[in-house]
Amino acid sequence: MPDFDLNRLMEKLAYDPKEPLLFNSGFFIWFFAAFIITYSLVASNRNGRIYTFVFFSLYFFYKACGWFVGLVLFSAIVDFILSNAIYRTQKPHVKKALLVTSVVLNLGLLFYFKYTNFFIHLINDFGSGHLHPLNLILPVGISFYTFENLSYTVDVYRGHFKPVRRFMDYLYFLSFFPKLMMGPIVRAADFLPQLDKPYFVSKEDFAAGFYLIFSGLFKKIVISDFISANLVGYIFDDPSKHVGLECLLGIYGYALVIYCDFSGYSDMAIGVAKWCGFRIPPNFLSPYQSASITEFWRRWHISLSSWLRDYLYIPLGGNRKGKVRTYVNLFITMLLGGFWHGANWNFIIWGGMHGAALSLDKAKLYIARKLRINTANTLLKILGIFLTFHFVCFCWIYFKSASLTDSNIMIHQLIYNFDAGSWNALFANYHNVLYIMVLGFVLHFIPLTFEQKIKDSMAGIPLIGFLLIGFFMVMMFMQIKTAEPIMPVYLQF
Repeated sequence: MPDFDLNRLMEKLAYDPKEPLLFNSGFFIWFFAAFIITYSLVASNRNGRIYTFVFFSLYFFYKACGWFVGLVLFSAIVDFILSNAIYRTQKPHVKKALLVTSVVLNLGLLFYFKYTNFFIHLINDFGSGHLHPLNLILPVGISFYTFENLSYTVDVYRGHFKPVRRFMDYLYFLSFFPKLMMGPIVRAADFLPQLDKPYFVSKEDFAAGFYLIFSGLFKKIVISDFISANLVGYIFDDPSKHVGLECLLGIYGYALVIYCDFSGYSDMAIGVAKWCGFRIPPNFLSPYQSASITEFWRRWHISLSSWLRDYLYIPLGGNRKGKVRTYVNLFITMLLGGFWHGANWNFIIWGGMHGAALSLDKAKLYIARKLRINTANTLLKILGIFLTFHFVCFCWIYFKSASLTDSNIMIHQLIYNFDAGSWNALFANYHNVLYIMVLGFVLHFIPLTFEQKIKDSMAGIPLIGFLLIGFFMVMMFMQIKTAEPIMPVYLQF
């Protein structure tokens, strides 16, 4: 019997592709409890904190994606060596050669796993080739830690900061488990200085972390997973079977699904980091409250949009080379941002549409300034929020659909087969989902200042209060949680 129990334990601790370790998985509670107890015991010792965090982070990644954890180690070793070599050398051409090596290795790794089959299909379709696609599995989180590696070596090359001299410090930064798989994309300049600060979590940080973790779980489990399982999945699997009104509800539903899924995960990552004594900048700021597409990208996936701005848009010339070049640079940046999301024509179209919209928005602001039009008008702002939201929703059609054909079918249903008279039947079938959607949008449009007041007020709650609230929330999540786990949307990127 003891041997059997040991085997069961080892099976639970080993990677299971059917049950990867995620923040919303049951195993995470045990993992995090073991981590926080161990981390607290060594909190007063810098090296103890680092080695403990690295060990748990690498195990977390192994439990989430198996032996692909080796890619994180390989990436860390390569960029740690190259960044220090860039810093030490005084010869500009050698610095540039080392930077190019880092870029080629990082993007080469990303390209191999993420884009090889896409270009094989292109060769076969347009070049009459007969190449067979490779049996490649996309490693979890590779897009996120690749961008963190690149920003690190580029910033060292630019002289923005001195690279760390200890490998474990860099591995700590790269493998930090709260943000490892789905971001936010953290800059080394923001993160690494926090390593030398003593471990301390104030009452305010604990309360904010608690709020972010449980509100993130609420977004993911109660809103995103429920809408995805009971509406969005049906609609986008085969839009030809659904009238336009049903497709429209599916699009609105997906707007909530992707926001609550990704921002919920980001909130949990930031909350866990707060409990560990680290501050990670917010990744979402109620993006559907945006009155323009430019404002939307200041509020949506902030770590990615700021990364694209600093490491792609500005190096392309930014807005320094005239109006036309500015518009072209914006379009190219978003086109490549779409391609970053996946090797698929739908993502390229999605990125191109946002790039074109950003360019038009820049031109609109330029014309408004010339004509002295007051764009701060309340009615114009409301109209801007309405139009921006619906443009973003239209673009989500391409982002979510499995193929270009499915995207076109859905648009066809919206235009030629809307059937507004089907509302009563749809409400009868989907009324519970619609109630959750209303709840999701109401919560989203609550002012950020009100949310901050809630966090501040929670600082006065005693520990027993947090335990009771946490227990109640976990019980509720267990009741609502779907039978089959729904993978986070951005896990595929």
